[in-house]
Amino acid sequence: MSWTQKEINLSPKPRGFHLVTREILEQVPELREYSIGIAHIFICHTSASLTLNENADPDVRVDFERHFNEYVPENAPYYVHTLEGSDDMPAHLKTALTAVSIGIPVLEGSLALGTWQGIYLWEHRHHSGSRSVVVHL
Repeated sequence: MSWTQKEINLSPKPRGFHLVTREILEQVPELREYSIGIAHIFICHTSASLTLNENADPDVRVDFERHFNEYVPENAPYYVHTLEGSDDMPAHLKTALTAVSIGIPVLEGSLALGTWQGIYLWEHRHHSGSRSVVVHL
């Protein structure tokens, strides 16, 4: 099997953690052709992140968002980069603290995720458009 690389778009989402595993899989049906490999998933933005975490209890997403908003607040008096809104500099800091790509093993045509694992888009801006993601198999 040869390499596959595909750019996909995730639907616009408000700020927060959003489970996007299904949205990614629906746009990458080529995954079913691979019996073994790695799916490298990269988000092409500086104000959103990807993470792999608990996919069952939505309270986890709420706690993540609350924690990071305390850790990286809006309107900190020392921010210089403020022209794009109060959520922009915190968005860049949150991206720097987390991941813009993840690697997941491929096993028998699907992602080898653990029972309680899912792929999250962590949207850092209050309002954004769709997010571009490159998937490389």
